[in-house]
Amino acid sequence: MAILFFFVAHYYLSLFTQTFYLHRYAAHKMFTMNKFWERFFFLFTYICQGSSFLSPRAYALLHRMHHAYSDTELDPHSPLYSSNAFTMMWKTKNIYNDVLNNRYELAQRFEGDYPEWRAVENLGDKWYSRIGWGALYVLFYVQFATAWWQFLLLPIHFLMGPIHGAIVNWGGHKYGYQNFDNHDHSKNTLPFDFLAFGELFQNNHHKLPMRVNFGVKKWELDPTYMFIWSLDKIGVVKVKRKWQQPVHMAA
Repeated sequence: MAILFFFVAHYYLSLFTQTFYLHRYAAHKMFTMNKFWERFFFLFTYICQGSSFLSPRAYALLHRMHHAYSDTELDPHSPLYSSNAFTMMWKTKNIYNDVLNNRYELAQRFEGDYPEWRAVENLGDKWYSRIGWGALYVLFYVQFATAWWQFLLLPIHFLMGPIHGAIVNWGGHKYGYQNFDNHDHSKNTLPFDFLAFGELFQNNHHKLPMRVNFGVKKWELDPTYMFIWSLDKIGVVKVKRKWQQPVHMAA
C-alpha cells in the first residue's frame, strides 16, 4: 500500500507541477503570481519532479517552439518525425539539453518572460541531484516494497517528467478527435486524460493557446483549470484572460 501511495503521489504531483507551473505559467503566462508564490512553486516543482526536474526556462522555450512549428520538421517533439515514443523522447532530450545550454539558435527568438531562479535551476540539472533523488526513491522501495515486481516502477520515477511529456505529445498528436482545424495533427485524447490533468486536450489548446481552461465543451473536464480557478479566487494567482471563446469549430 505504501508503494502504491508513493507512486501515485509522485506521478500526479510531478504532473501537476508540469502542467500548472512549467506549461501554463512558465511557457504561456496564462496567469500571474507574486514573487513569493513564483519561488514557492519553482521549488515545489524541483521537489516534485526530483530526478527528472525540467528547467522552467528550457521547458518554456521548447514549448513555444512546439506551438510555432507544430507538427513540422522544426517541432522539437512531433510524433510525425519519430518512429516511436522512445525515439521522440530521445530527440526531445537532445534538443532540451541544447536549449538549456544556449546551443540551440532556433530557440533564441522565444526568449524572455519566464521564471528564473539560477540556484535551483543549476542544482536540478546537476548529476548528483538527479542521482540523489533516484537513490531516495530506491531506498523507499527497499524499505516498503512487498513484492519484487514493485521495483519495476522505479524507472518511471526516474524519468517522470519526460514520461509525462511523451504521453501528451505522442498521444495528443496521434489519437483522438478534433474540435478545430488547426492545420496540424493536434487531437483531444479524452479517454486517457486522467493521465494528463487536461494536457491531452491538445487540439483545443493549440487553437486557444492562452485559454487557461483546456476544455471547451461541457463534458471536457480540465482538472488543472479547477485548481487554478481556486487559486485565482483566493488571490494566489491572477488569471490574465478569464474567457477565451472557442471559435471556428471543425465540422
